[in-house]
Amino acid sequence: MRTAQKALDQRHQQILELLEKNGEFRSEPFAREQGISIMTVRRDLQLLEERGLLRRVHGGAVPAVSEDASGESRADVMNCREAISRYASFFVNNGDRLFINGSRTALNLLKYVQDKTVTVYTNNGWAILEEFPAGVALRLIGGEVNNRIMVGERTMRTILDLRAEKTFIGCAAVYDDAKFSYSIPTEIGINEAMIGRTIEHLYILADHTKLQFSEGRDDAYGSCSYDRPFTLITDSKANPKIIENLLTYGMKIIQVPVE
Repeated sequence: MRTAQKALDQRHQQILELLEKNGEFRSEPFAREQGISIMTVRRDLQLLEERGLLRRVHGGAVPAVSEDASGESRADVMNCREAISRYASFFVNNGDRLFINGSRTALNLLKYVQDKTVTVYTNNGWAILEEFPAGVALRLIGGEVNNRIMVGERTMRTILDLRAEKTFIGCAAVYDDAKFSYSIPTEIGINEAMIGRTIEHLYILADHTKLQFSEGRDDAYGSCSYDRPFTLITDSKANPKIIENLLTYGMKIIQVPVE
């Protein structure tokens, strides 16, 4: 009995640590990593929710206190990101080769690519923990690991030897002067390499919380702009003024409806 309780306590601690680190917890990847059933994970989440340590949502959990400065819950933001992923999947055609960067929102679109055969080149280490439709052939680009994202010279060299019809990337922020920032500075060069090896279309995925005014921007992490045409896919909660400013730069923008 003590052994079982110790294993339970260890799982609960791991769940809370992943929740704190990632801002969300996803049940299926955790169940596979631990070699346990999804029902066991759901029972764990129920117990933790009863203790007030998290809040269950579809597919996992979010922090119990999960509101930003605007009062918007993390679950609402995740719902927007899910809607963007689902919408972006409509631009994938059978036989496409795709580049996907370290964005979780971009990676998630693959779950909605049904009855299509696609080849995906990605430096996103989170892909290892996910399950995708049978037609998705995943090619993980190697390199140095930085917060589950592959970066470095090896990653860059591999990308430069590849070609893809479409590229889907995310970012840390989209500013109203049409500049983009990334949480890992070296991602900028990797993204540009993917874009440079893209034959057809580029899509940038960013929920409304990432659309920000450029005033007061800190460029210490680095920001960039893209010369080639692209489509920004965001959601209907985006600030209208920011959208208006971005449109003046000739940017094509799609706002996905969300409740």
